[in-house]
Amino acid sequence: MKPIELEIWRPKENDPRYVERVGTRSAEEVFKELEQRLDSMGMLPDEYFLLDRDWQDGRLIPKDADIFVTTDYGESEGVYLDGYLKWYEDGKPVTKSFFTGKTLGETGADMDRMFLISSAITKAFHGYGRQPDNGMVLYLSAEEKKEIIDALVEKRERTLDQADRVEKLLRHAAGSITAYMDTVGERPLRISDFDKAVLAIRDGELEAFKELLPKVSDHADELLVETAGRTGNVGRKMSVCLLAEVEQFTDEAYLTASQRAVDIGDTGRVRFLMEQYENHAAEPRAEYYGEVIDYACGENKAMGHELIAIAPNEWIAAAPTSLHIRMSGGGELIMSQMLISKGLQPGADAPTVLQNYTCSPDRFWMAEQLLKNGMEVRRNDYLSLDICMRNGAADAAKLLLDQGVDFEQYQAWAEKHSHSTIDERTLVEVQQHWNDILSQQQEVAEAPIQGMTMGGLSQ
Repeated sequence: MKPIELEIWRPKENDPRYVERVGTRSAEEVFKELEQRLDSMGMLPDEYFLLDRDWQDGRLIPKDADIFVTTDYGESEGVYLDGYLKWYEDGKPVTKSFFTGKTLGETGADMDRMFLISSAITKAFHGYGRQPDNGMVLYLSAEEKKEIIDALVEKRERTLDQADRVEKLLRHAAGSITAYMDTVGERPLRISDFDKAVLAIRDGELEAFKELLPKVSDHADELLVETAGRTGNVGRKMSVCLLAEVEQFTDEAYLTASQRAVDIGDTGRVRFLMEQYENHAAEPRAEYYGEVIDYACGENKAMGHELIAIAPNEWIAAAPTSLHIRMSGGGELIMSQMLISKGLQPGADAPTVLQNYTCSPDRFWMAEQLLKNGMEVRRNDYLSLDICMRNGAADAAKLLLDQGVDFEQYQAWAEKHSHSTIDERTLVEVQQHWNDILSQQQEVAEAPIQGMTMGGLSQ
């Protein structure tokens, strides 16, 4: 297998025989690719395998960083492996935790297995050595040993409930789809073309996947989800091949696939799927785009922000208004303004948005900025006005009156629905602004029409 890259390379424009570095990958994408590779080898730690919080939300791998892994018993229970990134800043080394894996067992065999996993991780990033392997170091649990013994002794077709366990063991031993199929060919084990295609996806065997694809078009939805969640460049190529081979997918499968692409941190894959949606969804829905963006904002904030920035107005306009709640909850004023500028108003969620932006005095200016820059509130939305009043955001409340919310009708509504005390200063200030609005309206109503006098036509 090719080593997992931390950096992004492309052929030079003036000489494609050489490549040049153009940046680094996101930490989440690298971690997802590593996790998937370990899973395909049956080498994931059995308790957990987690990315450090500091590397989430689209943070990029530092330039010229390297990865190393340590393995040891924990202070309480279990065996741990810890992955670290090391790089240099201003000539000084910087080391930071990258991921952690754990197994609950504490036997010598458990320690051996974690060292094998550590070795697999090192090989995943640094390669598999300069000399060909003459053998294999293989860890087998007692259960796996029994499966091997049964497979060799029985020499007959396995039942369905045994097949999955035998498959996992053979993939663990073989390490790739080609070697796996060779092994299966020597055993009386049946496997469908669809199962072969799924294995090819998980093992990153592009050519095997291409060969199998015409035979499994009736499983297009499942394969779309699988390829979308396959990390790295090979996963992208598999997604492209599948969309070129199959014309339509169900909307449910297409949305799930897009969410899987979000999960592995591949913004390019998400954008590709969104751009191809109308060409491949059996029944396209305008809401699809907003649902993907909303999911991205919840799972990968940096990706969600990027998708909002590049999305056409029609994608955003059809998004769920809950996006406004998400952005206002995090104090993401710029993103809130971008949503409004692209046609998504909070609608019935306006009270929640204003609550988030007026929950403390240091946020009042955000509510005012949003209302000045196009956020619309319905004229009978007295709850929004009540929130601004109760939180003491007098200037925001004035802006709601300017938009047409009737203060006298609000007061009548508040007598029945609001039981909170309003600060006297806020009440006086907003009441005075309402009086000024009424005065201006009265002046306009009493002003003579140009060219007319009270007695008739002017001379």
